[in-house]
Amino acid sequence: MPLIQKLGSNQLVALLPEADPEQLAETLVAFANADGGTMYIGLNEDGQPAGNIYPEEINGLFHQAEALCHPPVLVEWQQSEQNGAFVFVGRIRRSPDLHTLRDGRVLVRAGAENRPLRGDQVRQLASTRSVGDYEAESVAGATRADLEDKLLEEFVGKWEERQGRPLTRPLEDLLIEMGWLTAERLPTVAGLLLFGRNPQIFIPHSGLTFVRFEGTGLRGESGEAGYGRREEINGALPLIIQRTWEILQEEMRRGAVVRSLQREEKWLYPPTAIREALVNAVAHRDYRIHGRGIEVRIFADRLEISSPGGLPGFITVDNIIDEHFSRNPRIVNGLFQWRYIEELGLGVDLMFEEMLNAGHPIPEFKEAAFAFTVIFKNVLDHAPQSGPRLSTNERQAKALAFIQRHGRITNRDYQELCPDVTPETLRLDLADLVENSVLLKVGAKRGTYYILR
Repeated sequence: MPLIQKLGSNQLVALLPEADPEQLAETLVAFANADGGTMYIGLNEDGQPAGNIYPEEINGLFHQAEALCHPPVLVEWQQSEQNGAFVFVGRIRRSPDLHTLRDGRVLVRAGAENRPLRGDQVRQLASTRSVGDYEAESVAGATRADLEDKLLEEFVGKWEERQGRPLTRPLEDLLIEMGWLTAERLPTVAGLLLFGRNPQIFIPHSGLTFVRFEGTGLRGESGEAGYGRREEINGALPLIIQRTWEILQEEMRRGAVVRSLQREEKWLYPPTAIREALVNAVAHRDYRIHGRGIEVRIFADRLEISSPGGLPGFITVDNIIDEHFSRNPRIVNGLFQWRYIEELGLGVDLMFEEMLNAGHPIPEFKEAAFAFTVIFKNVLDHAPQSGPRLSTNERQAKALAFIQRHGRITNRDYQELCPDVTPETLRLDLADLVENSVLLKVGAKRGTYYILR
C-alpha cells in the first residue's frame, strides 16, 4: 500500500472503514466536484484494514452509491488485500460536470470533509464548469521530446519518497494517469508546465516577473521608473518557484543573530508565509490568460504577489480561509507529489499565523476581474498602530491578553480561562469581538480559532 494512506484522510484521500452507500455517494460527489481523489474502502484512519468488507457484497454497495449521484460519477475500482483483509480502491477524477446527490445537495471535498455548498456557491461553481478542463488539453505542436528528462527523474525520486515504494511501471503510464500526457503520449498543458524544457514557447506569459521598487509607489520622486531590480523568470513551474524563492530570500534577509551558539536569520517578512503565497500563485493561476504572467513586487512597505485570473470555483475573499478549490488539480497534484506543497488546503491559515507571529498585520486579499493579489504589509520599521477602541468585559480582556501572548485562542482555551462561565456566554463574548472587528474567526467547527484582526 502507498505511504500516503498512513497520513489519514485529506483533500485527495478518503479512508472509509465501512461501505455505507450514502457515505460513498457523498465522497464520490465531493471528489468529482473538487480536485478528484482516491477512496480506500476497508481502511481505518490509521491506515490499518478494518477487515469487515468482502467482494461478494461490494458490487451491490457500489451500485447503490452510484445511483445516488446525478449525473453518475466515473470511478476506477481496484481490489487488493492487506494483512489478509480486503481493501477496495476507487480513483475519481475531477469532473467537468456539476454533480449532485439525489436529495439535491452539492458537496465538495474540503480537507478531510465532504462539505455542502450554499446556493450562491453552487451557482458560482457551476459557472466555472463551462470553461472546460484547460490543463488537461494537449498542447498544439508539443511532443514528448519537449519534456525535460532531468526534471522527470527528479520528480520520480520525490514521488517514490512520498509513496514509500519504487516506480515499477513505465514512466509514461504514470504521466498518463496523472494527466500530464494524453493517451497518445502528447504533453498536456499541465505536463508541459510542470516538466517542459521551455513551456513559454507554447504557453506565452506562463512565467513570472519580479520587481523591487525603492519606495512605496511605482515611480520615484522625480517621476522616473522606481524599481531597483527587475527579473523575468521562465522555465518549468518548479524551476520558476525555485529561482523566485532564491531572489526573495536575497531581498528579505536582514542579517542574523546568534542565540545559544545557533545562528538565526532575521527576515523582513516571515519566509514560510511568502513561500506559501508564491506556490499558491503558481499552482492556482489561470493559465488560459496569455496576456500577463505572475508578478511579485516588493515595495518599501509591502510585498505583493499577483496572479492572472480571479478566484477559482466557489472561492471568495470571504471564504478563502475555510474553503479549498483548485483551478488546476493536475498541476497542484504534481507540486504536492514534488513536495512544493506539503499539505493541501492549509496555505492561507499558515500565512495568517506566520505574519501574526512576526508582528505584521494579516495578509490582505484583493480580487479583480482578471487578477488576484495577496498583499503582505511590513510594520517592522514603522510605529505601531493603536488598536481598536472597544469597551470589553473582564473575560474579553483575558481573551485578548491570551491572544497577545499565544497568537490565537480557541473555544477550549477560553473555557479554561473562564471555567465558571457557560460555553454560550463565552461564545457570545467572542462573537461580539468579531462583530466589532477586533478578532477574526478562522476555520470551522472543531478547527475554529480566533486571531487579532
